[in-house]
Amino acid sequence: MSAHPSAGAANNFAEPDAARILALARGVLHTEAEALLELAPKLGDAFVSAVRLMLATPGRVIVSGMGKSGHVARKMAATFASTGTPAYFVHPAEASHGDLGMITGSDVFLALSYSGEAEELLSILPVLRRRGTQVIALTGNLQSTLALEADVALDASVAREACPHNLAPTTSTTAALALGDALAVALLEARGFSPEDFALSHPGGALGRRLLTHVRDVMHAKADLPCVGPDSSLADAVLAISRGSLGMTVVCDPQDQVLGIFTDGDLRRAFAKQLDLQAVKVREVMTPTPKTIRADKLAVEAVALMEKHRINQLIVTNAQGTLAGALNMHDLFKAKVV
Repeated sequence: MSAHPSAGAANNFAEPDAARILALARGVLHTEAEALLELAPKLGDAFVSAVRLMLATPGRVIVSGMGKSGHVARKMAATFASTGTPAYFVHPAEASHGDLGMITGSDVFLALSYSGEAEELLSILPVLRRRGTQVIALTGNLQSTLALEADVALDASVAREACPHNLAPTTSTTAALALGDALAVALLEARGFSPEDFALSHPGGALGRRLLTHVRDVMHAKADLPCVGPDSSLADAVLAISRGSLGMTVVCDPQDQVLGIFTDGDLRRAFAKQLDLQAVKVREVMTPTPKTIRADKLAVEAVALMEKHRINQLIVTNAQGTLAGALNMHDLFKAKVV
């Protein structure tokens, strides 16, 4: 009786050379890319009907599939859900053991099976039909049982798998993923789903921070700001800068109207002019009419303004032009807006 080599034993296969490895990898990419290009002409009335079904449903889009198709279905459901189409994945085998109760007659059932003969999917179709659930099939065989039983069947057939034995689901799963993305984008556009809507679904991501973070969320409030009057001495202004952490002090009148800003840069320029630093007033060395922004503006707008004018500090005002706060580029970096 021959012994099988253990998992840890060294194999006796010849190591492929670099040229062979790269040739195989490039062949996979070319095969899959060609298959995707061949999918485009297959889109037609069935694709439009599928989109309209998913748009019109008062329920959710339930995506299901077995094996590799199941992995694609999970990703598809996640993409739908994050782009404005309520959706979730249901495992077809689990559906036969109770999870079918999660699906109602108001939902649309999107079933993925390349052969169109997955028993786990076919076994639950009669129950879905009795409930009035509409079914969309995404399959490589439009003459399969699944395709013929569905309300709409989408053609996801490919000429061959990228696997050299034409066995492992490779090209076919890529095609299914691409069709899922095509459905998601068509639905997104039809719903008028905006970048702001996307951000609300992704508050923890970079886009969410950029589109949901406002100036008021990152600014230093007025009460925490160093502020001096226009007739204050240069020494008072320097002390005010030292008390704060922004490298600046705001120059205001008694009614908190912003008259100017005095920064570290203004101080250096005052030294360069060889002014009488004991006698000079802040109004003589400040930057008048500084750039300002409203607290309700997006933080990314503050970034754009600061980059455009090459400044590191920005004063925040309210609708009346009075001081509301301030921020600097470090605050925006800290908030991960930049």
